[in-house]
Amino acid sequence: MSDDLVQEISDLNEDRIMSLVEEKIEKGQDPKRVLDECRKGITKVGERYEQKEYFLPELMLAGEVLDDVMALIKPELKGGDSEEEGLGKVLIATVQGDIHDIGSGIVSFVLEINGFDVHNIGVDVPPEEIVDNIKELKPEVVGLSAFLTTAIDDLKETIEVIDGEGLREDVRIMIGGAPINQEVTEHVGADDWGEDAMEAVRLAKKWVGVN
Repeated sequence: MSDDLVQEISDLNEDRIMSLVEEKIEKGQDPKRVLDECRKGITKVGERYEQKEYFLPELMLAGEVLDDVMALIKPELKGGDSEEEGLGKVLIATVQGDIHDIGSGIVSFVLEINGFDVHNIGVDVPPEEIVDNIKELKPEVVGLSAFLTTAIDDLKETIEVIDGEGLREDVRIMIGGAPINQEVTEHVGADDWGEDAMEAVRLAKKWVGVN
């Protein structure tokens, strides 16, 4: 069943997660599909955190497990879309008030293998630091992550600070994370949103003029 990995990630069954990923790779399953199942599982982890079923140690474990999963998947993704190089520069950050790098880690990884120069500056990043990095790195695309519903206000504030610095003519802003949808995108003033890493790639390619 396609939901088995989703459930095991949601339950944080580390050994079972790794064996399932290995099994799927050996059977030749599309690694992008495996990544999508990981995203769905991690979304459930976030929901359980917000419902206070999980706490910070569980989130840290989820991040560690995902790192191990990505190490298995990475070789399977190389050699495909990664032949495209130098597509553009992307700045990734998890906004202030949110310490989760799970989703942004997947997005950064998939953007990199698709030929983008990705600079992930971490979690709980203040708006001013994001602005400083935009000015220094001059990315074409800025990706902002919010894993928790409580971080939406920080997401809005961050985009307002970027606007206030007059940088919106130079960058396009995409957002992502468990609570993000079109309504949130309009509320915070982002250019667009992506449900998963492949949608982030599609948006970034569109914005840098690559089909």
